[in-house]
Amino acid sequence: MGAAERAAEERDEWAGVTPDAARRLVSAAVGAFAERGYHATTTRDIAGRAGMSPAALYIHYKTKEELLYRISGIGHEKALRIMAAAAGAAGSPTDRLRDAVRTFARWHAEHHTTARVIQYELQALGAEHYAEIAGLRRRTDRLLRQIIQDGTDSGEFSVDDVPGTTLAVLSLCVDVARWFSAEGPRTPDEVGTLYADLVLRMVGARP
Repeated sequence: MGAAERAAEERDEWAGVTPDAARRLVSAAVGAFAERGYHATTTRDIAGRAGMSPAALYIHYKTKEELLYRISGIGHEKALRIMAAAAGAAGSPTDRLRDAVRTFARWHAEHHTTARVIQYELQALGAEHYAEIAGLRRRTDRLLRQIIQDGTDSGEFSVDDVPGTTLAVLSLCVDVARWFSAEGPRTPDEVGTLYADLVLRMVGARP
């Protein structure tokens, strides 16, 4: 992926953040948090990346934590929409699980920088914001768990521990953000397909 394509993808990712200055700050914060870590990043670092003064940052975000909360909310809401679409689709549990894992893993590859921030800096959120994001994560978990339970009930899957298997599947997909590189040998689509196949074997899906 070239620089122009990455820039276009970044614009699409934060398209719902307005005005433009707020969107630039979110994008800059993701880059800074991913590179330096949340605690080592200063508001001056973020403002500098966005081409703004530190004072201008506070017009849009009162604190660094508020920026992390905004980023986490957008990312987790997207993850929830991906899982909800798969869970609510027509088709067998096998079809729905394949679609859920493929799209979930692919998103973590396509947006690996953002995904790393929202997954690995979660503990930096304040208590109220953490509780809200944790609620989104639980809803995502429940949707995937229901797909796996449906497959187990119908006999399509052979799963003894549905909650544990759900956790394993989510962990597998989330971990894509840790290792994926746009310069690596696999595309996001290829990662999604690979992980979907792996998970179907994990649950003992019938061919």
